[in-house]
Amino acid sequence: MSNSPITATGGCLCKAVRYRVQGPLRDVIACHCTQCRRTSGHFVAATATRFENLVITEDRGLSWYQPPQLYKRGFCKLCGSSLFFVCDTGVADNISIAAGSIDDAVEIKLAAHIFVEEAGGDYQISDDVEQVSGGEHNVKMPESY
Repeated sequence: MSNSPITATGGCLCKAVRYRVQGPLRDVIACHCTQCRRTSGHFVAATATRFENLVITEDRGLSWYQPPQLYKRGFCKLCGSSLFFVCDTGVADNISIAAGSIDDAVEIKLAAHIFVEEAGGDYQISDDVEQVSGGEHNVKMPESY
C-alpha cells in the first residue's frame, strides 16, 4: 500500500462498497464501447490508479463480473453501481475507477474518448477532447507514484 496522502474517497450509491485512493489518479477516459454502454446505460467515464493505491474500506456489496474476455468489472451487488474495471491479462498493474463514484471533485479532467466508432446513436461527442477508434489513446498514468 502506498504511503501517499489520500487523493480521493468514493463508493457506490448505497455505501455497501467504499474505497480510498492513496496516490495519483489518471485523467478521465470516456469509453463508448458497446460493453461499457451496456453495463452503465451510457458511456463510461473512468479514471485509474495503481492497484497498490486503492484501498477497499467496505466490501459487503462488492461483486465481480468476469466474462470470457480478458477483463473483469467490479460493481455493487446491492445497488448496482458500476465501480471498477480491470484488464485481466496478468500484466496490468492499474485499476480503472468510475469517475462518478468519487465523493468530491479531484483535480482530474476528461482527456480522451475511446471506441468512438461504437458510440450510441442517442448522443453526440461534441467537445474538443481527443477522440480515437479502438482503445489506443495518449492518456498516461501519472509518473509520481
